[in-house]
Amino acid sequence: MGIGYRVFVRPALRIQDSEKAHGRALMMLRLMTSNPLSRSLLSMIYRPRNKIPVDCFGQQYIHPFGNAAGLDKRAEALRGWESIGLSFIEIGGVTEHEQGGNPKPRMFRANTSRSLVNRMGFNNPGSVKVARKLEQHFQRFGAPTIPLWANLGKSKTTPLDLAPSDYANTMDRLWKYCNVFVINVSSPNTPNLRELQHDDALESIIKACQDVNRRQSESTHSNPKPLLVKIAPDVTDEQLVAIVETARGAGCDGIVATNTTINRPENIVKSELDVFSEAGGLSGAPLSDRSTEVIHQIYSMTDGQWPIVGVGGILSADDAWAKIGAGATLLQAYSGFVFEGASLTKTVVNGLDKKIKEHGFSNIEEAVGFSHRRDNEAQ
Repeated sequence: MGIGYRVFVRPALRIQDSEKAHGRALMMLRLMTSNPLSRSLLSMIYRPRNKIPVDCFGQQYIHPFGNAAGLDKRAEALRGWESIGLSFIEIGGVTEHEQGGNPKPRMFRANTSRSLVNRMGFNNPGSVKVARKLEQHFQRFGAPTIPLWANLGKSKTTPLDLAPSDYANTMDRLWKYCNVFVINVSSPNTPNLRELQHDDALESIIKACQDVNRRQSESTHSNPKPLLVKIAPDVTDEQLVAIVETARGAGCDGIVATNTTINRPENIVKSELDVFSEAGGLSGAPLSDRSTEVIHQIYSMTDGQWPIVGVGGILSADDAWAKIGAGATLLQAYSGFVFEGASLTKTVVNGLDKKIKEHGFSNIEEAVGFSHRRDNEAQ
């Protein structure tokens, strides 16, 4: 089925507007899971044959691989992501207020280099409507059987100094539906958002969200939800150290590395010059090495004691394995699903299972950070 996607579907997508193609794919996934027969068919075709259980954030995941934020901003295809075998789902980014995002066109594909450039601008229905949609889904179908994450963004109209309440209000509305929250201060497509990655600004956002966490957990007599921060790949080494120290000090449970990059590849084929000249964040294969490098740095500076979610350029099991070796416990993909289709989950998970056995590990958790141990042995 992966070959079928590459031979038939992907060439058809090349002649479509990228954002419209994304919308059609999401609609098809939703429709295919609207009845038990087609839902079972999807599972039979795409669900990985192997389970690679991993404990993280006090939860068990059937394997390390889920989708990254942006694929399902409105929580439209929750049953679809379960059906194709993901171990967790991330919705959003969701902002406190509804917003249309940046002017179209705002998503561009570079097929030869297997990369995307987007400047979506957190287009989403807003926290009130997303919460209502989740409530309706839970009432009709029940909660997903896998962890549901929410990516929290800042509304464009909210001044930076009011960002803490913007994030906190969104988290408050989604709290009872979602298992993990990700504070997104690293999208390049909301003006000045990345300024919130640093020091006092980041700490104030985390503390505002932790206040919501504490209040909600006390009122429901349940545990607080894990809170993560998602960072950009374009930070300096000094900035990365400061972000990690601030986030850990403020009580974040882990980190997502990384968001899209504003940098561009050095060697660009002529046919893709127009795509790479567009403003926005770059994802896909050219981001892979940098995101893996950031994961490696974070793992080193935290002695492997702080969970890392690796995202950026995962299009194969080899890409995923490199991030596990660098120190990621969980993994996510966005562009990989665009270029490889729904079979990416099976490819990655079955490939990871094979690599665990080939390298003599008894489970995936033993493999996390293996490249650091190898480097130490070489010294």
